[in-house]
Amino acid sequence: MTHPPAAPGAPPHHTVDGPDTAPPLLLGPSLGTTGAVWEPQLPALAERFRVVRWDLPGHGGTPAAETTTVPVLARRVLDLADALGIDRFGYAGISLGGAVGAWLAAHHPERITSLTLICSSARFGEPAGWHDRAALVREAGLGPVADTTAGRWFTPAFAGSPQAVALVDTLRRTVAPTGYAACCDALAGFDLRDGLARITAPTLVVAGRADPATPPAHARELADGIPDASLVELAGAAHLASVERPAAVLAALLGHLAAHPSDGSSAAPPPPPGAPHLPDTDDRARRAAGTAVRRAVLGDAHVDRAQARTSALTEVFQDFLTRYAWGEIWTRPGLSRRTRSCVTLTALVARGHHDELAMHLRAALRNGLTPQEIQEVLLQAAVYCGVPAANTAFALADRIVTEHLRDPAGPPPPPAEGTSQS
Repeated sequence: MTHPPAAPGAPPHHTVDGPDTAPPLLLGPSLGTTGAVWEPQLPALAERFRVVRWDLPGHGGTPAAETTTVPVLARRVLDLADALGIDRFGYAGISLGGAVGAWLAAHHPERITSLTLICSSARFGEPAGWHDRAALVREAGLGPVADTTAGRWFTPAFAGSPQAVALVDTLRRTVAPTGYAACCDALAGFDLRDGLARITAPTLVVAGRADPATPPAHARELADGIPDASLVELAGAAHLASVERPAAVLAALLGHLAAHPSDGSSAAPPPPPGAPHLPDTDDRARRAAGTAVRRAVLGDAHVDRAQARTSALTEVFQDFLTRYAWGEIWTRPGLSRRTRSCVTLTALVARGHHDELAMHLRAALRNGLTPQEIQEVLLQAAVYCGVPAANTAFALADRIVTEHLRDPAGPPPPPAEGTSQS
């Protein structure tokens, strides 16, 4: 596909979905993909947001550019927002698209209401490798790069799937070598490590544990450097985690956006303890946010089993848990999910709720706690909750952490009859 050269200052090609009056959400793609990479999440996002997807130079409908940088790409995104009459907006980006969002949040914090960085980095490795790839593409075209792309984008188990094959085919058909090479040079020149502390937008970082392009260590550097950032690591996902684990990425993103609305308002406070639930106009939003966060924290398999066990008697309790515990408490911005996991583990140890404890030990690992951090939480609980309670908790944790280290992507065993409805 031939792309004309980009006009100076021209906004990138874009598509808009969702109601014009909904909160704006801009989505950035990764190198070698177009805005179509967000299609697995688009239907759910477009129900609640004015979703704007944009294309990189030489990708999809955006004209190619001989050279570019991340700041230039970010300026084009602001031009696009201005052209659409959007002042402040939520932003989510994958890889290079995430780098654009991080640069915007560091240099134009007044424009960004929330930030989500998916399989991205503050620095994408040594510049020489990107310059070499750019030179290869300029000389030989995209064929040699496309031949090895599936191994970078996906885990071996997913690389042969129809979705993976279609995305690699998109790279071959719709990306201009000139634009791809220019974006490689942009990645080579990007280094925001010293600027992460300037990001004030509420930030969620999502990593694929099997990502060879931006390994989890890159995500942890982002989460450690950005004040109060949250981190979610997804098992069974490589660089395009939003394609390989679409439901998990959607759940994490919806939960983050629910806690940090684009209009700057706070998440709704919970009702006082013991207060009866009164239906209101926010129920649908709470239920959607609660479902998303519940799946992100507990995993799709657990939530699917809980819903499958729902009866006429327990249906109202399931809805209560989704709206209140997950939609109003776990989505509140005052504590990170890692901190909420620590608090929850301690409470469950103290009360001896072992079925729930096992479930939330797995959730804590999913929320980014390390085995060493879980060990510290349980030691603290031993002092304040009692040694016998901690003894059982350590035995459970030892089994669950061992299972997790052996197979991070493996599903937890089905719960016994009568166990947690959470």
